[in-house]
Amino acid sequence: MDDLLYLVHRIPWPPNKGDKIRSHHMLRYLAQHYRVHLGTFIDDPDDAAWLPYVESICSSVCARPLPRRRAQLRALTGFLTGEALTVPWYRDRELARWVRATLTRHPVARAVAFSSAMAQYLPEGRGRTRVIDFVDVDSDKWTQYAPTRRWPMSAIYRREGRRLLAYERQVAQTSDAALFVSPAEADSFRARAPEVAGRVHALNNGVDGAFFAPDAVAASNPYPATARTIVFSGAMDYWPNVDAVVWFAERILPRLRARHPDVAFCIVGSRPTPEVQALAERPGVTVTGFVEDVRPWIAHADVAVAPLRIARGVQNKVLEAMALARPVVASPQALEGLTALPGREVICAEAEPEAFVRALSGLLATPDPALGPAARARVLADYDWSRNLAQLDEFLRPPPGGAFANVAAPEAAHGR
Repeated sequence: MDDLLYLVHRIPWPPNKGDKIRSHHMLRYLAQHYRVHLGTFIDDPDDAAWLPYVESICSSVCARPLPRRRAQLRALTGFLTGEALTVPWYRDRELARWVRATLTRHPVARAVAFSSAMAQYLPEGRGRTRVIDFVDVDSDKWTQYAPTRRWPMSAIYRREGRRLLAYERQVAQTSDAALFVSPAEADSFRARAPEVAGRVHALNNGVDGAFFAPDAVAASNPYPATARTIVFSGAMDYWPNVDAVVWFAERILPRLRARHPDVAFCIVGSRPTPEVQALAERPGVTVTGFVEDVRPWIAHADVAVAPLRIARGVQNKVLEAMALARPVVASPQALEGLTALPGREVICAEAEPEAFVRALSGLLATPDPALGPAARARVLADYDWSRNLAQLDEFLRPPPGGAFANVAAPEAAHGR
């Protein structure tokens, strides 16, 4: 096997949030085909317990601690250097030293950076293939945050959106391939960086269809027998998720319970913020915090919701609920980039209260037995990890006729 350098901004295990699901599956795939040298950070002390697992599938690992306070202080240097604050947040001398030593000791001809911030460690030089998996257009996410915050944070977020986009364009320019989580996300970046359009490609996410299968959790219902439950799942310290559940609990659930008094809203996800925890005091709301297995909470709910008002990329919470054959009601933002057909495989409701109340009331009053199976069929058809990740080989081993000459355009590779 050849040697490969894989740089990830957060240790790719356990796969308990969107970016770690993708980085973990990518690591497992790469480890089957290369001797992987992994450089990463541990930003949650609990994740250090999983380091032996990661070491067991890699040839070498450098996992640096990333305490939040230290990262914040480093990020502030970006105001002095003119950089996007994201870049110094992840700057670490020891990791840079390890990368240089790894390149000296091993014949590394290929390198993959997961997230734009890790591109600062990507080695340059002729004869070495450099692939950056941006996943999402993070710069646009900061731009979306800005109007939701008061000054001075609104100004800081706008600045971050501008500076990070400039950095993303620079990184894409110096990479052999720039990957995004969906054709829609790839198109979004091409529009912002037309000079690198030919280097930009989509690499769809996936779902483990055997793991996220209704039959696998049929006997473990966590809800009371009389409950009609609406579920939201996700990392509950992630601000777009926090915004979504607070908005739903405050603006949608009371109207829905006025029509359907037995309806409950269950928020399932680790590290709920104080704002999320406070929602548990509202009638009909449950906040679980960390759960060992999220599948029963989704599979036994009557409906899964994704009322995101700010979103980028592909929402794994939506794909997992679809794989578990649950009816999903989601905002257009949460469905962006998915191939699911609104009305047949998911229900799309505009991010305003009455639209969500109408959609949910309709499903609760007259359940659609075809919706869940159709959703699962779509996931199995379009979101298979092994099939989607197989495209990675084409980016890491460009054909003789020119870099990525045989790689299908995003539209051809991913259908719609």
